[in-house]
Amino acid sequence: MKLTIATLLAALFLGANPAVAQEAGSIDQAVNEVFATATGPFVSLIFAPIPGTSFPWIVTWLVIAASLFTLYFGFIQIRAFRHSIELVRGAYSDPNDAGEVSHFQALATALSGTVGLGNIAGVAVAVGIGGPGATFWMILAGLLGMATKFTECTLGVKYRNEYADGTVSGGPMYYISKGFAERRVPGGKFLAVLFSLLCILGALGGGNMFQANQAHAQISGVFGAYPGWVTGLVFAAILYAVIVGGIKSIARVTEKVVPFMGVVYVIAALVILAVNFDQIGWAFGQIFAGAFTGLGVAGGMVGALIQGFKRAAFSNEAGVGSAAIAHAAVRTKEPITEGLVSLLEPFIDTVVICTMTALVITISGQLLIDPETGKYLIDGGTIQTIGNTSGVGLTSAAFASAFSWFPYILAIAVVLFAFSTMISWSYYGLKAWTYLFGEGQTKELTFKLLFCVFAVVGAAASLGPVIDFSDAAIFAMAVVNISALYVLMPIVKRELKSYLSRLKSGEIKKVAR
Repeated sequence: MKLTIATLLAALFLGANPAVAQEAGSIDQAVNEVFATATGPFVSLIFAPIPGTSFPWIVTWLVIAASLFTLYFGFIQIRAFRHSIELVRGAYSDPNDAGEVSHFQALATALSGTVGLGNIAGVAVAVGIGGPGATFWMILAGLLGMATKFTECTLGVKYRNEYADGTVSGGPMYYISKGFAERRVPGGKFLAVLFSLLCILGALGGGNMFQANQAHAQISGVFGAYPGWVTGLVFAAILYAVIVGGIKSIARVTEKVVPFMGVVYVIAALVILAVNFDQIGWAFGQIFAGAFTGLGVAGGMVGALIQGFKRAAFSNEAGVGSAAIAHAAVRTKEPITEGLVSLLEPFIDTVVICTMTALVITISGQLLIDPETGKYLIDGGTIQTIGNTSGVGLTSAAFASAFSWFPYILAIAVVLFAFSTMISWSYYGLKAWTYLFGEGQTKELTFKLLFCVFAVVGAAASLGPVIDFSDAAIFAMAVVNISALYVLMPIVKRELKSYLSRLKSGEIKKVAR
């Protein structure tokens, strides 16, 4: 804590010293230029459009997978929803089962990696480019993604490594290598290594730099401009204090922070929607009309669809495989139970929280509309907003339109969202790191220090390069992971059939409390 306070005092000094601040600003610019140049080709490859269209091939990849899993498992996200809630409540949990954390802690840890700035800044980016109609496609992507999340998290538990000291390691890199070997499919080891490399990039990008970047944007927007690397140093110090304790330490923090920040944010959104109750019907009209007509937004319906699916995928990470790493640490002997618990993530993250954010932005009037045509005013491919805000700034302005003091509350929420996401992604990246380089305190410490350094880089770089790199790294993980899920989904179906049969017969019983 002394390190954190000292760093914070240094931040205040630097922010108040114009000469130092100007020099620090040049550091931010230099970091940004180098970062944008280095990551440009990778970003272009991942978001390349399907030939003859403007539709990114990666979005098609995610949509097809989510739809296929939904059909293959008989709409599992609907028929098992109630049982999923019972599992989270611990109705079937045996404390003697192998694993490190409870169903609720695993869900909270995974949610802390998904319920983050994608819900605040990401939704604003989607609506700012694709209009309110992007929200419809975001919701649909969330509902379909529940089946994808179920598939990958079931496999994460089934093929995890359990060690003598009670710790576990799991995730796509383990179920790819083991599952492919079980089915006698070649290439498993190569894909596992490739996924691990991409996971490390995703952890450093979307799970770290993007969070630090948008947290700094909100803090400096409320309290005044100061160098981004200062915010990064503060985050790095606090991050290190938490992640050095491993998954149990992370779970203890996330099971408290995630429910708290989620409730605060949802209540604030509900209050604003209640105050503007008469406009909710109009807002939903904008969402549904925009989903199929575009309402004059650049790119029309396709533009709204692309933005909706892109931001939903970035927000809930269904198909990416990251959550399977957190869920693999759960205490259970039934892999299916954690798959069922995990399908709640996209629902909470995208269907509930993202929709509320989009409704608040739409109702707030921050998106400028031409009074003569009724269409949104477009400038450079994005909707014009009051004060030219975007990302987290747009969400902040939308909430401030109802309560002038709310940006201060949102600043706290943003910091909590960013922090919880970062500590979860530090665990994801760490497990990918140890898969590649082996277990050991020195190896783990090396990654944790690297992760903290990138928090500083993310806070110093500008939004454009950071968000592009973040999306590209995370979507690249999905390419490998979903390819593996296609190969392994018959195993999940076999596990599901067995579990539901034993549940129906009474062989699987609720645990007495």
